[in-house]
Amino acid sequence: MSRRLASITLDNLDDLPPRCRRCVFWELDPLNHARAVESGDSALEKESWVSSVLLEWGSCGKIVYVDGAPAGYMLYAPPQFVPRSVAFPTSPVSADAVLLMTAHVLGDFAGGGLGRMLVQGIAKDLTRRGVKAIEAFGDLRWEGLSCVVPADYLLAVGFKTVRPHAHYPRLRLELKTALSWREDVEVALERLLGSMSPERALRLA
Repeated sequence: MSRRLASITLDNLDDLPPRCRRCVFWELDPLNHARAVESGDSALEKESWVSSVLLEWGSCGKIVYVDGAPAGYMLYAPPQFVPRSVAFPTSPVSADAVLLMTAHVLGDFAGGGLGRMLVQGIAKDLTRRGVKAIEAFGDLRWEGLSCVVPADYLLAVGFKTVRPHAHYPRLRLELKTALSWREDVEVALERLLGSMSPERALRLA
């Protein structure tokens, strides 16, 4: 079984799961997100966002392939490129951190270490670019249909809460921790990511 990690570009954007490919929950503010969904332009908006971030900042996501088939991905970017981030009650993201927006490992590939491979790939990429940490908004009420990563997953892989909240705490992972992430926690954690979906509309409170 071969595994390959690739940066997300316009050439492989269509390798994202179809619902993720057209999801712009993070990429647009709530008002423009609603407009894009209503008009059916969300896939085009996704492509435009990826293109803009690649030009202005660089790599903003990783896809992992297993035997040539896309098996999972993660998206990340500085908070100024992520309009939705300011809508969270625990914003803003720290000035020295990049925001982990969302993550998904397809169910057929869950438990195989792909989540760790993705996180470590991101950590190596960002470390080379002088970034010190990744932050994320966790979902403490996660029910399996959300663009927001489960808080339990983030805590289990080394993230620490930097701003508590009953629903959406903000958490932080120092990149040096991610680079030495232990394999023995991976199998159970990936089962959480395996059932994530980006289609639930979230009411941020």
